[in-house]
Amino acid sequence: MVVSAYSHALAPTVMLRGQGAWGEALSRIAQLSQKPLVLGRSQATESLRKQIIIDLQAADLKPTLARLHFDCCEEDLCRLVSQVRSCDAVVATGGGKVLDAGKLLAHRLNLPCITVPLSAATCAGWTALSNLYSPDGAFKSDITLDRCPDLLVFDHSFVRQAPTRTLASGIADALAKWYEASVSSGDSSDGLVQQAVQMARLMRDQLLIDSPLAIQDSSSAAWARTAEACALTAGIVGGLGGARCRTVAAHAVHNGLTQLRACNHMLHGEKVGFGILVQLRLEEELGNNRLAAQARRQLMPLLKSLGLPVSLNDLGLAHASQGDLQAVCAFACQEGSDLHHLPFSVTATALLEALLGTPKQSSVRF
Repeated sequence: MVVSAYSHALAPTVMLRGQGAWGEALSRIAQLSQKPLVLGRSQATESLRKQIIIDLQAADLKPTLARLHFDCCEEDLCRLVSQVRSCDAVVATGGGKVLDAGKLLAHRLNLPCITVPLSAATCAGWTALSNLYSPDGAFKSDITLDRCPDLLVFDHSFVRQAPTRTLASGIADALAKWYEASVSSGDSSDGLVQQAVQMARLMRDQLLIDSPLAIQDSSSAAWARTAEACALTAGIVGGLGGARCRTVAAHAVHNGLTQLRACNHMLHGEKVGFGILVQLRLEEELGNNRLAAQARRQLMPLLKSLGLPVSLNDLGLAHASQGDLQAVCAFACQEGSDLHHLPFSVTATALLEALLGTPKQSSVRF
């Protein structure tokens, strides 16, 4: 078989991980930059950003601190362009949306990009992809970047300071790699895609075992394995599999849910985890996949034990109108949506029924 040429933005040029990784990174950052822009957002991580600035100054660099006002959105990016032009690299410090914004700024201005995740909520620190949102937090589109970050610094001491909720969210997001890739790419004849799908399966198995202890004890080896699976291994799956190892309905449901301001308080992975359950219901009812119900029963206890949403009630949508939920489904089913990577057709009406659990009740648990 002749395999057509296909490009992969596989991984960051350099990745440092473990306790004290930030200290090891300073000399590498100095090789990439003298005047880095340090980008962040959350007030909860402000003290960490201040320490990062102090450390960069101690390394004889001249950092500039910048703060996002919203999620990764054009309004913020345009505002920051003039500030970034006076710098020679972007150091993105924070959660997934800050990392996405930093990567996109560096991409547009052709600057070196350093990602410093301050939680394990997503694999955004790894990937050559940025998700773009509106100022209200509604998903708009994803943007493919030329390359992965030049340097990824995953310092355990930084990530341990994040709320436990962010790790639970990251677990759901990482689990989705298997449930989505196995559907969209499980029958691929491409060797790298096959390997990416199997890596996603192994990651799922490890998370099923390690996640409960990881949530309970951040000093455990299970915590380190789980946090790195969420922030690093999940990125490897996407890099190795490339665009052919796609997100499917779980992320499409997330994208639809972001259109409702009523659940903007929910984290990315929390919406994706709920989306996995919706996808499995679609597979069971429309795809005649008998294993989907078994997968749902296996996954449900873990999601509940981690405090992740498994119903519209949990998402804060118990009183959402029929029109609001129809808007979620219409967005998730629009042309070009990842949902259409399912091996069967799904209408907005069918998705609404899966979202509700039954056609008439909006808060039935799966």
